[in-house]
Amino acid sequence: MSTLRVGVSGAAGRMGLEVCSAVTDAEGMELVGRADPELGVALSEILPDCDVLVEFSTPDTVLRNSVEALRAGVHTVVGATGFDLADLQAAAEDSPANCFVAPNFAIGAVLMMVLSSQVAKFMPECEITEFHHDRKKDSPSGTAARTRDLIVEAGGNVHEPIHSVRLPGLVAHQEVLFGGEGQTLSIRHDSIDRRSFMPGVILAVRNVPELPERFTVGLENILDIG
Repeated sequence: MSTLRVGVSGAAGRMGLEVCSAVTDAEGMELVGRADPELGVALSEILPDCDVLVEFSTPDTVLRNSVEALRAGVHTVVGATGFDLADLQAAAEDSPANCFVAPNFAIGAVLMMVLSSQVAKFMPECEITEFHHDRKKDSPSGTAARTRDLIVEAGGNVHEPIHSVRLPGLVAHQEVLFGGEGQTLSIRHDSIDRRSFMPGVILAVRNVPELPERFTVGLENILDIG
């Protein structure tokens, strides 16, 4: 297997720094570029060297950066949220490269979302509360929105609105509370360290070149969840 050349957009941010470290340590990958305004490195400078770009910038730049990478023929793994996916999907379908988007890369969070969609078939009434650090710019979180969509697709009824908590000391947490006659069921996931996202990021980077569709959303589509 040839070495995957990986670039990171948003490389100076907290998640970007973790991704750079994870890629550096991953077998069969080489970190070939770090793009970030704080580093004085533009995305266009690193794209020619990349097979895969991992996009973890900000909600106001993620779409533009991802579209630029796709137009350059670079497979793109998108972790930033808070933007409309329709334009990104259109760009991916017009590109020779694949685009993979994950609202959450933590394996436990993906299992929470899948389990919630399964529970919704039997206990449809539920509420979602998500908790994040006070620097998170989008609300509700991409994970909460994805959870809501999966529950609704399964026939569930997510009571609006999604509850969003922003406080110092938090990383990324979510609880889905189901209510039925005389009973409740809660499913909760807690990321207490950003390293929890890295196995999922590396899995996405390895798989994005071979995905059967140009545009894929959700790590559950890569994991073998039967």
